[in-house]
Amino acid sequence: MNIALWIVQGLLALIYLMAGSRKVFQTQKFQEQMKWAASSTKGYLVFIGIAEMAGAVGLVLPMLTGILPWLTVAAAAGLALVQLLAIITVHIPKKEYKSLPVNLLLLALALFVAIVRFGYAV
Repeated sequence: MNIALWIVQGLLALIYLMAGSRKVFQTQKFQEQMKWAASSTKGYLVFIGIAEMAGAVGLVLPMLTGILPWLTVAAAAGLALVQLLAIITVHIPKKEYKSLPVNLLLLALALFVAIVRFGYAV
């Protein structure tokens, strides 16, 4: 189970690092490519991107180093919240139903990490 957790954590970290860095460093291009982002401000997208990148680091680093491992649980829960809010406040109101499977998968994986790692961290 521990190996599966590390695989999921690593994949989630890579996904969120890539997504977050696009929002932070390529905001204009991201707004042109993503329908929902076109109506969002640059500051909002940068904030989300920084949160995603911080969450990605938090998914791996605390548990890897053994320093404050509960931060891994907090990062996973935070990223799950990001996905839940994206579903409820962005994609459903804008009728972007094609985005929902990816959001739901990321939500489920982040919840999986948060719930199972909670037992290891406490």
